[in-house]
Order: sequence, then C-alpha cells, then structure tokens
Amino acid sequence: MRHKVAGRKLGRSTGQRKALFRTLVTQFLDHGKIQTTEAKAKAIRGQAERMITLAKRGDLHARRLAAAQLNDPKVVQKLFDTIGPKYQDRPGGYTRILKLGQRQGDGAPMVLLELVEE
Repeated sequence: MRHKVAGRKLGRSTGQRKALFRTLVTQFLDHGKIQTTEAKAKAIRGQAERMITLAKRGDLHARRLAAAQLNDPKVVQKLFDTIGPKYQDRPGGYTRILKLGQRQGDGAPMVLLELVEE
C-alpha cells in the first residue's frame, strides 16, 4: 500500500529523475506548453506552479530559488518579467492538462500541459 508516499519515481534513479524534472519544467516555462506523457505531466505540474508562485513574489530570494531549479537563465528572466506578472491576481491553478490519446509506439497516454490563459 502506498499510504502517504508522495511523488512519482517514473522508473528512474534519483539523479535521472531530478534532471528530467528540471529539463521538463524549464522547457515548459520557455515554450508555454509541452506534449509529454500523462505521468510526467502530473509529476512536474506542481513544480511548475511553484516556480510561477515564486515569480509572483518577484524578490531577489525568489529569483535565486527559481534559478537554482531551472536550467536556463533566460527562462528565469522570462518567468519573472512576463509569466509572473501575468498571473499576479490569480490565486493558483496556472496549468492545464489536455489529454491527446495514446502514443503510437507503446500506447502511453499522451497529454498537452499548457499554461492557462486569462
């Protein structure tokens, strides 16, 4: 039983999983939407929303916390300059998951993870 077990392992070691999540969140914030499997999208959704909440704060400490999690300094700048102010009056729920069907090769459920537009 999985009582009180948080997070998803996705069949990877800790280092691989952290690198995957960092890359997915960075690409998601850079492009505004990504197409990925349902398990990966649900795994990174919380981290992406946490980054947007940091961007809403906008102070130096929040910027350094976001820079420690994201791979690209240009994405950090975009996050704090455009994405954070856009959601300033929204109390949460910045992302949306749209189901796209099964992947042709292995039948994995694919989704589109995107930022919610006002």
